[in-house]
Amino acid sequence: MKEQGNAAVAQRLLAEAHEVLAEDIRINRTMGVFGAELLPDGARVLTHCNAGALATAGHGTALGVIRSAVEAGKKISVIADETRPFLQGARLTAWEMVQENIPVTLITDNMAGFMMSRGEVDAIVVGTDRVAGNGDVANKIGTYMVAVLARRHNIPFYVACPLSTIDRAINSGADIPIEERSADEVKGFRDYRWAAEGVQIRNPSFDVTPAELVTALITERGVVHQPDRDKLSRLFK
Repeated sequence: MKEQGNAAVAQRLLAEAHEVLAEDIRINRTMGVFGAELLPDGARVLTHCNAGALATAGHGTALGVIRSAVEAGKKISVIADETRPFLQGARLTAWEMVQENIPVTLITDNMAGFMMSRGEVDAIVVGTDRVAGNGDVANKIGTYMVAVLARRHNIPFYVACPLSTIDRAINSGADIPIEERSADEVKGFRDYRWAAEGVQIRNPSFDVTPAELVTALITERGVVHQPDRDKLSRLFK
């Protein structure tokens, strides 16, 4: 009897896991449809870090927007920031795009401003790890820099995020704790070291982009332009 009970519990857990998987993909695809409408045909889209199928249950948030635009028949090309120091853009985002034959160009993080100044970026789409109640966005380190450059060059900066990412209990981005990762990620790779011995190292893993720099949030309930506290609250009604 005990074994039968354990088997029944295992089946229920497995069924719930499959539903979580299916729900995540449904949400990502819904966001993708909304976001795809924001990208013009032929758009060159810069993204930072990885917010694709490898970071979600499938399809992705930021990359889901790009995938959906391509599925809609638009010719989209991607510019992937390398995303130092852990290289998620180089190792993950670029790999995903290559697998799907979506044109992708890999650049180092400090090339983004140059590309924008040359008119080679039409839009930016990133994901997020948490959105504060006022619309501030926490994402992989370097995102804030991209957002500032986008504002300087009048390029739309979009953030794809499911409602589950919005934490209305957090007043602003200043209240989001920022993880500091190992100094080893910055001073070298495995046994190879390029930084001077004894140098002090900072390695914050995330930064916060103020809501005022966000052109729009792309959610499963629609696009929120110029997000603020009132607009985010209405999403949950």
